[in-house]
Amino acid sequence: MPVGFIGLGVMGQPMALNLARAGTDLVVWNRTPSRCASLRAAGAEVADHPAEVFARADVVFLMLADEGAVDAVLGRGTPRFAALVAGRTVVHMGTTSPEYSGSLQDDIRAAGGRYAEAPVSGSRVPAEQGELVAMLAGDEEAVAAVRPLLAPMCRQTFDCGPVPNALLLKLTVNLFLITQVTGLAEAFHFAGRHGLDQRLLREVLDASPMASSVSRMKTPKLLSRDFAVQAAAADVLNNNRLIAEAARKAGAASPLLDVCHTLFGETVARGHGHEDMVAVLRALEARTDGEEPAPGGIRGRRPGRATPAHADGPAT
Repeated sequence: MPVGFIGLGVMGQPMALNLARAGTDLVVWNRTPSRCASLRAAGAEVADHPAEVFARADVVFLMLADEGAVDAVLGRGTPRFAALVAGRTVVHMGTTSPEYSGSLQDDIRAAGGRYAEAPVSGSRVPAEQGELVAMLAGDEEAVAAVRPLLAPMCRQTFDCGPVPNALLLKLTVNLFLITQVTGLAEAFHFAGRHGLDQRLLREVLDASPMASSVSRMKTPKLLSRDFAVQAAAADVLNNNRLIAEAARKAGAASPLLDVCHTLFGETVARGHGHEDMVAVLRALEARTDGEEPAPGGIRGRRPGRATPAHADGPAT
């Protein structure tokens, strides 16, 4: 049977393209039909409705923006939910709360389906290159069906045990990513305000032990003030919220994350949620210039209390 892929946003579209180009018999659907054009050109079949994907595919990947989008596509809570998922393996690749993933697994199992988590680490460029890193969790049968299908999209896959361990590990990785990129942006801001040559800073960082694929991807963007999206600030804010909630439930302190949560909240509130996460630089500049947070900003709120941003995400 063909493989299904639903959600062709910033990440989903290049991921699905890599599947199609690898020769996978693919049927896709996206809320915005124009995002399907490149998949059709690559040989994938474009469905008119999610139900058509489930009717034709044994394994269906979901790369959707949030929990609401997943529930809407699956018809969760309606009679059509069981009709869609029964006998199918549903692969949740987006980033949601671990609790949501666990409850989704329970519902899919009860309806006669199988379930796996496969969140990925990486942004748009690694997605285009098939260089993502996958974290895979679920029952043995579901994991065995999904693992080989990840190869065209991911350079490495790690088995994480039962659900929701893959999502918990993804949140852990994202905690490091968020604090790392925020620190990098602050370093460029610090250098700029001291009149240093930021090109020299880039060269020093590239030659230093701190260099990484992330720093080498983000320093050119900071240097040229290129805010074209690779990982949107609004999505980072939502990830930050999920991590903060998980930290509180575990009783874990997260002071660095809390600062980043506030800064990304201010970035989004200033209208930069659609830009790349390096746009957190704009919040740092605004603070330095003594500007007040934009209306709707979250300075002073407890982490995790902000309303999640609904910007263009994986399901656009």
